[in-house]
Amino acid sequence: LKYIKAIFCISISFRTDCPADGRTWLPFGLNCYHFVHGEEDIAKSYSLQDAKDMCRGYDLLTVKSAEENNFIIKYSPFVWKGKMSIWLGMYYDSDEDVFKWHDDNSVLRYSNWEDGGSDDTDLPLLDTCVVLHSNTGKWENVSCTDEPENGVVCKTSKHTKCEVLGVPAGLGSPLLSALVIISVALILLVSAMVWFFHQRNNSGSSILNLIEYHPPFRSPSTDQACLIEAEEIEVVP
Repeated sequence: LKYIKAIFCISISFRTDCPADGRTWLPFGLNCYHFVHGEEDIAKSYSLQDAKDMCRGYDLLTVKSAEENNFIIKYSPFVWKGKMSIWLGMYYDSDEDVFKWHDDNSVLRYSNWEDGGSDDTDLPLLDTCVVLHSNTGKWENVSCTDEPENGVVCKTSKHTKCEVLGVPAGLGSPLLSALVIISVALILLVSAMVWFFHQRNNSGSSILNLIEYHPPFRSPSTDQACLIEAEEIEVVP
């Protein structure tokens, strides 16, 4: 039912919103971003575990396109004064020998490493984390434990909300559910009628072909009976 409701929602109206949890969320593309900042001009940085705790229920920053990378660079000066290294929600998968994103365990389709690439590190790979430099947008390998404090950006997908135009707030959901149920019932009814008429049109001629015509039996008239007897007499030697 939720998939039908989603399709039906598009035909009415929909809007995408960022979380309303008291934080400041910035929309960009299909996602929302919360830049964790310190008081006044003091840059606040956090360990990796603290960063994960602050973004609990959401994701640490993942950057999957050049446009997204540029968005982080352009907005960072409004949050932090000067250079800030920002934790990326990335980890090293030792089984496949690649870096992956935490949010969906996907491999990197886009990257913006500093010169030397992801292999430019003397750190043990299992202790290798990645930060994004806010002034250049370049990515760098850092220790997950020895260099613990960096800036934090939380990220989440926008939430899609259905709205029925002209319906007061609070009544949209029950009315939408009722409209969905009625629409599904009408679709099923129309489908059943189409199937019925289709079957009747296709099977009507075949049914008639299967019925053999047998005229009703009638006893011969008197003249016909006499003619039959005469023919039988002539045949007898």
